[in-house]
This record gives sequence, C-alpha cells and structure tokens, in this order.
Amino acid sequence: METPKIFESEYRFCQLLWEREPVGSTELVRLCREKLGWKKSTTYTVIRRLAERGVVKLESATVTALVSREQVQRSESRQFVDRAFDGSLPRFIAAFAGGKPLSRQEAEEIRRLIDQYEEE
Repeated sequence: METPKIFESEYRFCQLLWEREPVGSTELVRLCREKLGWKKSTTYTVIRRLAERGVVKLESATVTALVSREQVQRSESRQFVDRAFDGSLPRFIAAFAGGKPLSRQEAEEIRRLIDQYEEE
C-alpha cells in the first residue's frame, strides 16, 4: 500500500499525534492551539482530511495514526530522491554531504547501512 501524501501543516499535526497517540480529539484541539496556533475548526478539518486519506482514524473521539512516522519519512525521502536526483541515492548523498567531510562515526554508520541493505 502506498503511503498517502501528507502536506507540511498536516505533518506538524501528525508529529503531535505520534508523540501522544492515542489521544482524545479535545486534547488535540488544545495541543494544536498551543503548539500550532490553530483554531478548533482547523484541527477538526485536518483530522477529517487525514481520516479521508487513511492517515488517521477518529473513533469515539479518540484519534490514532494509521500511518507511522517512519512510513511517511520513507515515502517522502524516496519521492525527494526520485524527483531531485532522478532516483540516484549516490547523487543524493554526494549533494547532501556537499563537500563537507564526514566524521569517522558518520562514515561507519553509512557503511553499516549499506551493508545492511545491500542486495545479495
């Protein structure tokens, strides 16, 4: 199943949800007012839109995520690499490093990840 697109303001909402879920809709309204400066109607509109796209579930005034933070990050990262670097992960890494030297720890972690995900 493809991860639904989540826009920037929706992502900020999801971050609040992921940190506290399951959470009551009244509590979400309070959090969104405090952290995002949203009105009650804005919060409920975002909940409704995300529920329609299968990102969250609202049941008995409790909101839970149907899509994890990791799923969204993976999907967004892949879309970015596909769009900006024609799907080339090495080109992305080269651009991201931007001529800045990697620490020994960063290089080791990248090597470990490559080994972990390398096709056999």
